[in-house]
This record gives sequence, structure tokens and C-alpha cells, in this order.
Amino acid sequence: MCGIGGFVGKRVVDPGQWGAMLAALKVRGPDAQKAVLWDGSLRETSGAGTAGLLHARLSIRDPRPEADQPMANAQRDIWICFNGEVYDYEADREELRRQGYAFRTTSDTEFILYAYEAWGDAFVERLRGMFAIVILDLRRKRLFAVRDRLGLKPLLYYADGDNFAFASTLRALLPYLGDHARIAPEAIDAYLAHRYIPAPLTLAQGVRRLANGTYLTWEFGRGVPLELHAYWRPTSLVAEFQKTLDHAVALRTASDRPVGIFLSGGIDSAVVASSLVRQGYTNITAFTATFPGTAYDEGPQAARMAQALGLSHRAIPVEPRLADDFDRIVADLDEPFADPSALPLWYLARDATKEVKVVLGGDGGDELFAGYKRYRQHLRSRWRGSVTMALTHDGLPWEKPARWREELGLTWQEAYVLRFSGLSPAVRRYLQPDLRAMSPVHWQGFPSSQKGVAALLDIDFANYLPEYILRKGDLCTMAHGLELRAPLLDHRFVELVTGLPPNRRFTRPAKALLVETCQVCQDEGLLTAKKRGFSPPLNRWLREDLFARLPDLGKRLAAATHGQLEAQRVETLVAAYIGGFDKLAEPVYQLLVLDAALRSLGLAA
Repeated sequence: MCGIGGFVGKRVVDPGQWGAMLAALKVRGPDAQKAVLWDGSLRETSGAGTAGLLHARLSIRDPRPEADQPMANAQRDIWICFNGEVYDYEADREELRRQGYAFRTTSDTEFILYAYEAWGDAFVERLRGMFAIVILDLRRKRLFAVRDRLGLKPLLYYADGDNFAFASTLRALLPYLGDHARIAPEAIDAYLAHRYIPAPLTLAQGVRRLANGTYLTWEFGRGVPLELHAYWRPTSLVAEFQKTLDHAVALRTASDRPVGIFLSGGIDSAVVASSLVRQGYTNITAFTATFPGTAYDEGPQAARMAQALGLSHRAIPVEPRLADDFDRIVADLDEPFADPSALPLWYLARDATKEVKVVLGGDGGDELFAGYKRYRQHLRSRWRGSVTMALTHDGLPWEKPARWREELGLTWQEAYVLRFSGLSPAVRRYLQPDLRAMSPVHWQGFPSSQKGVAALLDIDFANYLPEYILRKGDLCTMAHGLELRAPLLDHRFVELVTGLPPNRRFTRPAKALLVETCQVCQDEGLLTAKKRGFSPPLNRWLREDLFARLPDLGKRLAAATHGQLEAQRVETLVAAYIGGFDKLAEPVYQLLVLDAALRSLGLAA
């Protein structure tokens, strides 16, 4: 698990620039930071270079220096930068040994490097796990970059025809862009719409986010445009359910550092914990974020689960002085990201990393088995299909419940996004009166004709899961040098689940197949509690810890966005919240995060 970055092309990049890129990656890889540079003739050099690979390492498997990156093949003409973990590759490694490849390490990095050399681009089909990989093939003057199937690891890139640069985070790419870095106006609106910036957009003009399940190739120096290739769509796998689940969990215990689990008190993490215990992995600590004395505290429930399973348990109270940590949290989330549940996750990761360097989590269960109640709610209106009805509303856009008016102005699939979006289209139009063109939603991958629950899950798998849920998990844990693994998103398990008959996959209550695998928790009656979610006391934090940031918020945002956000209208919204309209807590929080993120990144409009 690491942070990666680099560049190749005609531009000469000086040590100040690539050094700043590497420094920005250090938070993701505190154990070692290295760079390899090449000159215009592709000879290794020091100082400035036209090509470079940068790596900040969190050492999880084979922590010896021999396994550090960037890593080269025996001839030093193929190099790799890799972020993530690959599992279950031992048989393929033995095949490579038989072909004559000599391994110096036990790391998955070296396996990937030689797999590319032996099998070309098709090697990615053999990878099982989470990964963002960039390979610089000096032999062929070719760059290859790939992101894992589900999108657990991030990869951002910039390309202008003559030059290419990449990094795990936008913050690590900005030094390469230098004074040319500018805010993308569409990205600001996309953030307001969704509480994050959906792929392929990023906050910076010209910087894109590689989609999950996609690889790109570029033959540099030859005037050939880069090419994007989608390499995976789930295909039906027929296999025994619990055996496939257990194997996915067991694979993710591979580590030379201590392993733990995030246990929330809900079904998904309980199923992962139960699988660990069933297979004999009992020397693992469970960590839970708690909110003592509140209705949404899952600590007692998680403690009962851990006790029933025989796991050691650490309850981590989330009682921060948010005023002291807010700027750091916003910076660690890289681009503007306003999901309030990122706050407790950040604090949970900060404390868990004191004891372990790897944690398993339950991400993916709701998206696989339609566990969110919003699915049932939205299916009630699927009769609408593509029928739209535009309704007007007088007054300020937040004064009356207006989401249903907005929903009727969109197609049924587009309207689904409003059920958990940020600011409604009406509020966005109000705050950005001079924005010439505004898409109602910025998500992509809407199925053309489906109207059932499968269509909603396809939308989530293309947008919400990789770029919201998994991005949050990656950034909050990597901010503290902690690796988060998601067994329920093993691509073989996903293929099994997506191939199930609907009556087995979509049950009432939800996730019946998962619950059946957790016998101990069933016997103790621990899987019947109402789903609480992972939400912090946002209103209290806004009115206490963050309240001093509210004055002149409109002026600051107007200046930072070159007037895209209108100062007085922002102030009107903030004043309504201060005056007691508590339903504006999340919009106000979104605007506070945007203000802090723009200042932290130093981007100009």
C-alpha cells in the first residue's frame, strides 16, 4: 500500500517539482520514499529529468528495502510503481519461475512486474485484489496504467499530447502543473451536486481520474494519442457461497504487519468478522468508532458482537476538538469531500494505526445486496421512466420541501441521485447565478432501459461505490499509514453475487445470504438491530467547533471561485442556518469543506 506518482514526456521536470510531488505522497507511504529519473535519452539520471517514477511506501508485505519501489526488472528497462495489494498469485509466480524469472523478493510488486514482462497487457486479467499500477516500459517507449476492477485504489492523470503525469492524489499532481493549475468550474458544480467530485472529473482543469476496471496505454514520443480500455464487467460465477466468501476473507489476511478489523455493529462487518473466526483467525482486534451517550452509537452492539465471536475489541470514542483537526482532515481527503461520516472514520483510522497496519472492513455489502432503504423508496416511482414534469417554486429554494419537485423534472434514473446528493439543482442555480450550463447530475453510466433494483445498483457501482465509499475509505485510512481491505469486493465474490437469481440476492429483510453465514451472531440475536449508519453530530459541530468559520464564508468562496459562487447568496444561506433552519446543516458543511479545500490546495479560478 503506497502513494505513487511520476511523469514522462518532453517537459524537463526539476527537482523542486518532483520533490514536491514526492513530499505530497509521503502521508500515504511513511516507511520509504524514493525516486528514479531519466533524461531525454531515457538514461538514468539525478536532478532534473523528462521522465520519473516516484514512490512512497507503506510496507505491508516483504518490508525489506529490496522490495522498495520504483522497482525494475533484471535488465532495468521495465519499471513499476504500484499502490495496493494483490492476492492469490502464488501459482502464477511459480509459472513465471519455470519460465526463468528469478525473484529476489516475496512481494506482490515483483510478481506484477514480471507478469507484465511475460504476458503483456493481458497480465491484468490474472490480478486479484486492489491496485493502481503504472509501468514504464523503456524497451518499447510505452506507458501502461491500470486501476482495479472495483475502484478501491485511486489513480489521477494529466495528459496534453506531449506529456503525461500521474499520482495517487490531486495534491501530488499540482506541483507538476505549477502555475498552470486552474479550478475546473464544472467540478465545483459537480461537488455541490454530489458532496464530492465524480470521476472522471477532478478539481483541476486537465486532470482526469482513471475509471475503475480501466487501463490506459501511451506510446510516448511517437505522436500517438493515449488509449483507454475497459477490461472488466462482472460475469456470472457459479460457486458455493460461503466457501467463496471465506476464501476472499482469508486472502486478505496476508500481511507481514499486524491485522485488525473495523467492526461497526452492522451485518457486513459482522459477516467478515464471523468468517475470520470460522477460519481460525482469532488473534485479530476489532475497532469501533463510538459516540457515547448518543442514539447513533454502535459501540455497545459492536462490543457484544466481538465478545460473541471471541475477538479482542477496542472502542474508540469520537469526541474531537474538530476546530483543531478540520484543516488537516480536509487536506487528507485531497479534493473537496463533504460526507460527514468521513470524520469519525478519520479518527477511527488514526487510533487503529497505533496497533495495526492492516484492517478489514465490510464495504460493498449494501451495494451488492441492495441494503440501503433508498432503493426501496425509489422503486416506488419507477413507473415514471423517462417522463419528466417541470414544476416551478417561488421563494428561496430551501424554504419548503422541494426535492420532489426537482425529482419530477428529471428522468427516474437521474432522480435517484437526488436521494443522497448534496445541494439540489435549485440551490445550485441560486448559489451560481452566472453559471452558463449546469447538468442536473454529474454521474455517468446510467443503464439505458432498466427500471428495477439492478439498474440502481449499476448506477451505484459506476459512481457511488468507487468514487464515494471507496475513495473515502482509502483517503481516511492512508492519511494515517493504515491499509483498508474489503473482502466483500473481491471480484470473484462480486461475480458470484451478481450472477445469483434476484430472489436470492434481493431479500426482505436484506442480505439474508450474508446473515446465514454468521451463525454465532444469529444465535445471539445480534443481527436484528436497526441500521444506524455512520453519522456524526454534524449540527453540534457546526454550531460549536466550526462556528467561527461561518462569518464571511460567502466572500471567501466568491474570491476563490472567481465569482462562480455568489457571495451574498452564500451568506443568505448561512444566515438561514444560523437563524435556526437546521436542515441546512449539510449544505453549510459542504461550503465550509469547499472553502478549506480550495485554500489548502492553493488552486486559482
